[in-house]
Amino acid sequence: MTGVSRKAVMRLLCEAGTVCAEYQERVLRNLPSKRLQLDELWSWIYCKKANVTPEIAAKNPHAGDIWLCTGLDADSKLIVSWRLGPRDLATAYDFTHDLVGRVSQHVQITTDGLKVYLEAIESAFYEDVDYAVLQKIYRSDQEAERRYSLAKIVSSTLEVVKGTPDQKHISTSYVERVNWSTRTSTRRYTRLSNGFSRKLENHEAAVALNYFAYNFIKIHRTLRVTPAMAARVTGRLFDVSDIVALLEAAQFKRAA
Repeated sequence: MTGVSRKAVMRLLCEAGTVCAEYQERVLRNLPSKRLQLDELWSWIYCKKANVTPEIAAKNPHAGDIWLCTGLDADSKLIVSWRLGPRDLATAYDFTHDLVGRVSQHVQITTDGLKVYLEAIESAFYEDVDYAVLQKIYRSDQEAERRYSLAKIVSSTLEVVKGTPDQKHISTSYVERVNWSTRTSTRRYTRLSNGFSRKLENHEAAVALNYFAYNFIKIHRTLRVTPAMAARVTGRLFDVSDIVALLEAAQFKRAA
């Protein structure tokens, strides 16, 4: 299609993902976020966890399941922070401690029922947070599972963990909607596809590129601006030429 080798294209995409990740790491700071929603998204590297053999593990130590932790500003819809890793306490610690360094004021946080968040948010935010857990309970439907359909929500439970969160804003709906968009826009997260990453570096680059496009390039249909503009991170609409400029700047820096 391009007349260029696949490896060359992959190298370019990895470089672009790296500079997009570095740019967002630098500019997504001192954010005026008031309400954050946290959620996780599952994928895998090379093969699913159940198929990892000792031979595969020796060749590719990152092979198996990988989770994407996402932190969303409920007002601007900005992806404030994300982390890739196992669905464990270490990843939650890394994620929440990065999150607290990006916001400029007291925040309200809503998570699902993942237990590791309880200790991780306590460690990162101490008393400077209003924190609630929204646990959704789904109906078991074997026919839906055979169709690979989402199970229906039959009820939900709400638990205030810390502070005095505003109950009308205890929700994970916005971040779940963004995760759905990630599944439809990023091939590595499309269900029942063969677009998975073979290396962690490729997966990280794909996620960073997707979130750069989401935060800075794509106009949010409801907000009428990009999330980065709504959060006042930037005053203008970005496009693909900005990624090219970041790549050129990185190459110039290396050459110097």
